[in-house]
Amino acid sequence: MDSSIAIFLAQDGILNGSIYALLAVAFVILFSVTRVIFVAQGDFVAYGGLTLSALERGQTPGSLWVLLVFGIVAGLLELGRARGFGLRQRYRAIILAYFLLPCAVAAAHWLGMGELNGACRILLALALVVPLGPYIYVIFFKGLANSSTLNLLIVSVGVHWVLTGVGLLSFGAEGYRTNEMLSAVYQIGPLTITSQSLSVIVLTVAIMLVLYFFFNRSLEGKALRATAISTRGARLVGISAESAGTRAFTMASAIGAASGILISPITTLYYDSGFLIGLKGFIAAIIGGFASYPAAVIGALGIGLAEAFCSFWASALKDAIVFGLVIPVLIWRSLLSTHPEEE
Repeated sequence: MDSSIAIFLAQDGILNGSIYALLAVAFVILFSVTRVIFVAQGDFVAYGGLTLSALERGQTPGSLWVLLVFGIVAGLLELGRARGFGLRQRYRAIILAYFLLPCAVAAAHWLGMGELNGACRILLALALVVPLGPYIYVIFFKGLANSSTLNLLIVSVGVHWVLTGVGLLSFGAEGYRTNEMLSAVYQIGPLTITSQSLSVIVLTVAIMLVLYFFFNRSLEGKALRATAISTRGARLVGISAESAGTRAFTMASAIGAASGILISPITTLYYDSGFLIGLKGFIAAIIGGFASYPAAVIGALGIGLAEAFCSFWASALKDAIVFGLVIPVLIWRSLLSTHPEEE
């Protein structure tokens, strides 16, 4: 391997690692706030890219029907759970968030079908996929807030298979790419950098910065951090754990959908592509201990680089080597952590 090949492999590794970093951060957010190891996080990636592809082809994306069905089911469940004072205001908020919002997004699509430019298609794709996060939380996880982490993990696996099956019905078995958003090419010595790849890295850094300022500067971000540290303590100071869970799932679905839109011009996405991508983000989150955002990001970049170089030296064993990286991390954490005796 000469230096030029190493530079190209490093470029691919950083590009892939940037996407894994976003998903790893989403895993950490969800687990910190809700204790859910959300296996289906990668499905938002596939839904985001395939939805944008359908919009570019002038078709009605299957995610629109998923949004309508999930919104109605979640709204009915929320109406049944509504209790206490201020029921009229709660009913209004539920009707707006779970019934009117999906209908408004669907109406925006049908009214503007065939007349949307690139930026509007991206915004519409996000509007079709991002609400699925809080709807999934309400349908599958909100009623299990006090369950064990293992039970939540089992439900999460079931949600993944539901989304995979629905994705097959909605988008079909064929793979799709979207049109390039940027077409410029830059030559830096032996390295050729496309503006599309550069935009993925730049937008990933921008999203990371937004998340940093959100969690450290905004009141809602500090409320989520408080919920992650102690759910009981957050409730004592008036922070709703349920609303924190809704916000966390909204952020996770937004990160997943944005990741799918970013990579859709440079890789072919299928209805089940999100599982493998999400699994690598999951490993990065494990490296970060499901608690440290910087460690998860560093782990994601390391996974991306390892994947790129392994594809050159041992392509057939690439995924096995990448997934095997988690074993020494788990052994190291097991040796350093203290294990209380079980009663």
